[in-house]
Amino acid sequence: MKRATLLVFAVLFTICNSFADSGLRIMESLVMTSRTLNQDVKFSVCLPLNYYDDNRSYPVVYLLHGLGDDETSWLEYGRISQYADQEIESGEIIPMIFIMPEGYRNYYVNDYKGSFLYQDMFVKELVPYIDSMFRTIADKQHRALMGYSMGGFGALVLHLKYPDVFGSAVPLSMSVRTDEQYMTEDASEWNEQWGRLFGVQGITGTGRITDYYKQNSPFHIISQISLSEMKNFRVYMDNGDKEQTLCRSNEELHILMKNMYFTHEFRVRDGGHSFSYWCSALPNALRFISDAFESKPYRGDIIRDNEPVVLPETQLQTLTIDRVQVTYYVPAEYDQTDRLYPVLYFEGNLTSSQCNVIAAAVNQGIAKNDFCPMLVVFLPANVVNFTQTILPGLEEKLRIRKGYRFRSLAGYQDRAMDVCNIAVNLEQFSSFILMDGFLEKEDVAGLLASMKPEALKKTGVFIDAPDDGKYYEGNGNFHMILRDMDIKHEYRVREGEGGFDWMIGGLEEMLKFIAVNFHR
Repeated sequence: MKRATLLVFAVLFTICNSFADSGLRIMESLVMTSRTLNQDVKFSVCLPLNYYDDNRSYPVVYLLHGLGDDETSWLEYGRISQYADQEIESGEIIPMIFIMPEGYRNYYVNDYKGSFLYQDMFVKELVPYIDSMFRTIADKQHRALMGYSMGGFGALVLHLKYPDVFGSAVPLSMSVRTDEQYMTEDASEWNEQWGRLFGVQGITGTGRITDYYKQNSPFHIISQISLSEMKNFRVYMDNGDKEQTLCRSNEELHILMKNMYFTHEFRVRDGGHSFSYWCSALPNALRFISDAFESKPYRGDIIRDNEPVVLPETQLQTLTIDRVQVTYYVPAEYDQTDRLYPVLYFEGNLTSSQCNVIAAAVNQGIAKNDFCPMLVVFLPANVVNFTQTILPGLEEKLRIRKGYRFRSLAGYQDRAMDVCNIAVNLEQFSSFILMDGFLEKEDVAGLLASMKPEALKKTGVFIDAPDDGKYYEGNGNFHMILRDMDIKHEYRVREGEGGFDWMIGGLEEMLKFIAVNFHR
């Protein structure tokens, strides 16, 4: 026995020296022989640029791939070495080692039969093996998990089940199901994807909610975590608004975590289930992981610096319609042409200086040719039923192009519900926008239950919500119901608690969306 142990150490020493002598920084499809699985397991490695220059130790990120991919996917399609090198060079993140294991089709869990104990292999064999092969900082704080799709599931579940091994997790487009989705999923898909892992294949309905499934479902695991234990977790979730099933499941998980006071970051951006989306998440994801490695609070997402702009006084004016005073913005060319313009009607309790900031941003976007020239009309808070009262007068006094196609309606905070009521009942706008909307979950459900599905067929919808806002359930449910009704829309969840400065951060994307719908 003693001789066998010495032989194992001798082999490990030889392999370790071969890595050190190779000088290779990026190594693809290396092999670890697993006793747990009784087979070889492949993994790829990306070391920091200066790894061989000294004896420094580094934190480790385990990158988990999606269903159908392998240990090479993060290198080939995820371009992790390029993104990491760029962020390290800019000083945004600290140097770190990336390990990309072969995940097969097992969602990084042990199957219920005990015939393929992948999770045991990962935690009990792979992690110690990597610590022995490379100069890692071998503690939980300096180990992170990040994955996409199936790998997103694995990243979160491994962190939730082994917080003493992994200190942080970043699930991207996490392939997860709510209980309802799990029970009603098509039999063939369920058998292939979930039944073989968590329950006897061929089961339907509530029979699928086995005890073993609950032990591996993030919904059930998180529901059992006490408030005192929640400090052990650091999670950053990111999901595209064009996802199908995952739209609801990720949103529902975010809502559960918020309701349980489970601190986490949650983002929804433009995109779907693709490497272009996952790559675009990497700068902030790596920033989050780097801060966790250094035991620092998350710095927050990277924000572009916007130069302050000044709006000429002549471009922000007022007029009175039926004893209602209205502030409006006109493009710089307005007095030099007789052309007509599309218009954005903006509802919100705004100060004159806030109207000026919005108008200046619109003016700058037009000057940069980011979107078409448009008018902006700021509707006062006390206006009632403006589509029937002052809208006709505005279109007579201002050079507004006629037709619903050239009108957009935006609602900010407490005016968002008013905008919803107008938009879902009247085909008068090519798009409507909800920014930091004060939407109650019950009001949204009632509104959409009475809506005719065709009401929004010609109207684009843009929802922009803060991840730490009070109305996360209302905004999230609005998105989920629109997805269920197959109504095209854009949904964003950005970092922050909401408010005017937060809203301005999303204004450029919103204005581009409006302009696209003007010219659809």
